[in-house]
Amino acid sequence: MEFLAQLWLPILVSAVVVFFGSFIAWMVLPHHRADVKKLPDESALMEFLKKHRPPPGLYMWPNCATSEEMKSDEYKQRYKDGPWGSMTVVGAQPNFGRNLTLTFLFYIVVGVFVAYITTEARAPGAAYLEVFQVAGATAVLAYCAGSIPGALFFGKPTRFIFTELLDGFVYGLLTAGVFAWLWPEAAAAVG
Repeated sequence: MEFLAQLWLPILVSAVVVFFGSFIAWMVLPHHRADVKKLPDESALMEFLKKHRPPPGLYMWPNCATSEEMKSDEYKQRYKDGPWGSMTVVGAQPNFGRNLTLTFLFYIVVGVFVAYITTEARAPGAAYLEVFQVAGATAVLAYCAGSIPGALFFGKPTRFIFTELLDGFVYGLLTAGVFAWLWPEAAAAVG
């Protein structure tokens, strides 16, 4: 845990830089504007959901409760006929303050792992590009790889996956740049 004392500054600065990079990606740049689509008859769906009030959770359809039901002819027919989809129901109106705080905390956690792995792979005083290489590979992996299996399994559109990966790659490069920039100062604190 000594690395935390040595590298707290790049951990925090990288989280702040990625946080603002994320803001720019989602609120300023145009590449996410087509990620989420509106349903043709949103009002009817919203009325249905208000009437039935499903508890918060992830839903898929067609769905079955047991493996026995999955073997039934009725389920097989529903699965064959479609439609197929998934939906997340949240319990309350989104709290953007909470969501932004949790996102920032995630960026700090990524920074902690980047700091740990980079400390193990690079000595104090390592050159900018040497630190950038390890920190960047670690951060890109953290920001990109984790979302892929779920996105593929739950059928997120290819375009959405691509834009998330693009953002993750940029966040990884931003993180690498901060760690490489602040590495000598953090290493000097050790000596």
